[in-house]
Amino acid sequence: MFSKKKMSEQAEEFDELDGKIPVIDKRRINADGEMTAEAVAAEPVKPAAEVALEAALKAEIERREAAESKLVGVQAKFDAAKSDLERETAEMRERLKKTLEAKASQDQFDFLTTLLPVLDNLNLAVAASESDPDVTHLREGVIGTARSFEQALISVGVEPVAGVGATFDPELHEAVDMAPTDAENDGKILKEYARGYRFGDRLLRPSRVQVGNAN
Repeated sequence: MFSKKKMSEQAEEFDELDGKIPVIDKRRINADGEMTAEAVAAEPVKPAAEVALEAALKAEIERREAAESKLVGVQAKFDAAKSDLERETAEMRERLKKTLEAKASQDQFDFLTTLLPVLDNLNLAVAASESDPDVTHLREGVIGTARSFEQALISVGVEPVAGVGATFDPELHEAVDMAPTDAENDGKILKEYARGYRFGDRLLRPSRVQVGNAN
């Protein structure tokens, strides 16, 4: 119970406030008109559902940013690998080109080397014909030159087409004329006017021949 003195003091304070009830205001406003930390703390607490939703949204944003960052890294690695592959392909193509050019040049060199003895034989035949009027020696020299030239062609993969005695093949032979013959030689080559040659699977030129006809 309050004493009479205490009640009297409170009555005097009430009279001094002109009958108004005092209220303690805990809000604080600084000189810039902004609410202080005490005032912010006094704001209502957010519902748990709203807090959980904000947390989930934040986590989703972080996950998306992490995925985007990883995608950027993967794209950078892909671009680098693509660039390296293109560079290596270009270098390999250049090396292959140089190798093929070098091989072609070497093949040409080797072929020309095989032709030099042919030229030597021709020069010897010409020199011999000047000092020896015997046509037989000249003939022998020309025959030897022709054989050496054919050997030079064979050495680089050129093959002569089958001639006299072979069966006529329109894929390999060109019939210049026909001559009567017995049944055994019907359709066979009797004479070769110009020898044909092939290189691998390709026909350089057909043989120009005479074909036997028994009819």
